[in-house]
Amino acid sequence: MQSIMIVEDEEALSRVLAAYVRKAGFDCRICRDGNEAVESFDAAQPSLVLLDVLLPGRNGWEVLRHIRSKSACPVIMLTAMSDVGDRIAGLNEGADDYIPKPFEPDEVVARIHAVLRRPPRSLVSSEQVVFGSFRIDLKSRTVFLNGASLSVTPRDLALLMFLAEHPNQIFNREQLIEKVWGIDYDGSDRAVDLAIKRLRKQLLHWPPEEGEIRTLRGTGYQLYANIPH
Repeated sequence: MQSIMIVEDEEALSRVLAAYVRKAGFDCRICRDGNEAVESFDAAQPSLVLLDVLLPGRNGWEVLRHIRSKSACPVIMLTAMSDVGDRIAGLNEGADDYIPKPFEPDEVVARIHAVLRRPPRSLVSSEQVVFGSFRIDLKSRTVFLNGASLSVTPRDLALLMFLAEHPNQIFNREQLIEKVWGIDYDGSDRAVDLAIKRLRKQLLHWPPEEGEIRTLRGTGYQLYANIPH
């Protein structure tokens, strides 16, 4: 079941939203302030966040920046501020949608469905690579899938990082050996095939609509990622 995190300090409003979200078939978690939202997000890994802007503790912009620093999880901002500049700022910060208050709960549920139907957000930066529920922290050299850390050997990780930093590009065995194993490598090129097999096993539960490691017969391998245009 997909889960929605509601970050809203107005108790009556959060309870109404939660009732509508649950009625629509989603699991639901409520956070009353920005600090709780940051802690809960890291632990819960929700499918989507409904995020109020004016919150006790960290405000909505700070919570959004925290989420975007580590995740492509969809975020819909909720706010009483109707200024167009604020809406543009929210979208530029990485929000997926923006709903001004007051609103109808039915509209919020419709927006949730609409955002979740979009292709998963992808992020490729100097610090991380994110394709939906798959993430590599390039600084700590750690791989996450659905919020859980994966145990990947150093050589396999180097191969995965290379492919992830070049999504949808095709590389043959010789190119991968040169880029990952190094030009002085004198072992069998079967090492590439075996590493790919191990990585696929690790990524078994990565939703294929988000991405996968593909074999292009007679050509090579690619990390396919469903990147929105």
